[in-house]
Amino acid sequence: MALPRERYNTARKALPVTISDEVLAAAHMSEPELKQEIALALFRQERLTLAQASRIAEMTQLKFQAILAERQIPIHYGIEEFREDLRSLG
Repeated sequence: MALPRERYNTARKALPVTISDEVLAAAHMSEPELKQEIALALFRQERLTLAQASRIAEMTQLKFQAILAERQIPIHYGIEEFREDLRSLG
């Protein structure tokens, strides 16, 4: 299933998000684990492409795909994802 084009923000802006150490401790998660979980959740909801989710998780697409496979999360890949991947390679 391809994602609608309007979901993509082609301008790359950084949006800093602060999560307190207290929240991380309460969740029993490190910062990298939280980033990974956010990326997985948004990818599962088809709100992010593979390239976008991989960037949020701060890992290669191959590593992110391995985690998707471990969790049995299907990979959605359409023309928009293909275009995003091409842009990320450039």
